[in-house]
Amino acid sequence: MKKKDFVSLILSTVGGILFALGVCMALLPDWGMMPQGIVIGLVGAAVLLTMVLVRRKMDGKPAIVFNARTIGITLLGVAGAMVLGVGMCMCMIWEMMAPGIAVGIVGLVLLLCLIPSIRGLE
Repeated sequence: MKKKDFVSLILSTVGGILFALGVCMALLPDWGMMPQGIVIGLVGAAVLLTMVLVRRKMDGKPAIVFNARTIGITLLGVAGAMVLGVGMCMCMIWEMMAPGIAVGIVGLVLLLCLIPSIRGLE
């Protein structure tokens, strides 16, 4: 395993766990830990962003290149994640199972659109 792959593995695992735990803490009313969950979720997001920057640095690429394509792909990813999250909230918190599943599937389709957007079609 290359050094850059190992560093990416560790940072993405730690960041993903922190982010997921923060989301659970913030969204589950039984836990009563919304402020702490928001903080832990933000720390996880910061670790994941750091992982992206470190990985690009180890690959010898510039940190982030801002152009219309990058911004569009980012907005598509954010929109897909938000729609998927709303679908999850509809199912888990608001007890709207069938509409929540439909909204979640729309979010998954938006996220699946990222693959051809990033890799392209051959």
